[in-house]
Amino acid sequence: MKGDVPMWQDVKCLVTGGAGFIGSHLVDRLIELEANVTIVDNLSKGSLNNIFEVWSKHSLNFDKKFNSRKLTAGEHVYITCDLEDKKQVREIVRGHDVIFHLAATIGGRGYIDTHPTECCQNFAINHNIIEEAYKAGVDRIHYSSTACVYPTSLQSEYNSTYLLHEEDAFKGGWANCDQEYGWAKFMGEMELLAFNKQYGLKCSITRYVTAYGERENDTHAIIALIKKAVEKEDPYVVWGSGEQDRDFTYVSDIVNGTILAAEKITDGTPINLGTSKRHKIKDVAQKILDFTGHMPKKIIFDKSKPEGVMSRALDITTAKKLLGWEPKVDLETGIKKVIAWYRKRKPISIETLE
Repeated sequence: MKGDVPMWQDVKCLVTGGAGFIGSHLVDRLIELEANVTIVDNLSKGSLNNIFEVWSKHSLNFDKKFNSRKLTAGEHVYITCDLEDKKQVREIVRGHDVIFHLAATIGGRGYIDTHPTECCQNFAINHNIIEEAYKAGVDRIHYSSTACVYPTSLQSEYNSTYLLHEEDAFKGGWANCDQEYGWAKFMGEMELLAFNKQYGLKCSITRYVTAYGERENDTHAIIALIKKAVEKEDPYVVWGSGEQDRDFTYVSDIVNGTILAAEKITDGTPINLGTSKRHKIKDVAQKILDFTGHMPKKIIFDKSKPEGVMSRALDITTAKKLLGWEPKVDLETGIKKVIAWYRKRKPISIETLE
């Protein structure tokens, strides 16, 4: 580390949730930047195959057999860890320069709506990571947050043109997050800022919105719709009315913004990572059908299934100003990449409503 700007070569990074969708892509990029990366995950949603894929890409030698919850590939390490266990957290944070905290109990909209108690586990996870990182003398923490911290009242109308600004999390002096998951992520932000205010802990926060890409599971919209199209389901079922829209952001753009924030922000200023563009779910579904060549006889919009807020897109002025960041991958290009990946990998489906 030199001054306030990480020079990633040989920097010791810890990525919680590193076996997951976004986490594994972040690990990939950090290895490209020549950081030494420790991956921590409990594999509840992440997969060792994601790690093996990344390590293999970088021609790293590794043994797929566990040794006391641990795997190594040169300077890089994977550790199975329960982040709700403070003692385990204390052990794994030691000796690291930067922590990228992505780990969370999470699924798509169906999971958020039906697993509120599991989402509340994030309160404990966030507390343990932040407190133990500070005690261990970690130089800085990057915290991956979510657009679910924003008031649902600002996202309650179809066809909205309003872009959510970072300060909207405290709109009118009040917070009104999107269910238990949103509250847990928001309170993680608040705790991190408290450690910055009281102890000077360097930190950065990025808020993701509907990230998608390779290695994502089908608890989320784009992968779920791709799965149904590739497998030629008929009727083709879309959750909700189809009128709900989202600001879909490709995973490589999310990763690049995350690393820039960790480099440039130390006071916890939250930063939106999105595209500021809206796409109705019904239109995304049609694009996927067109790109896959699937022509179902019947398309059903199942309003009995949860669809979340009616409209959500982020203002990214702060990201452009403070990070020099803006998204590079458009939705059509991103969807085609994910379709190609899905056809090649044929990932196992995950139940979304149990």
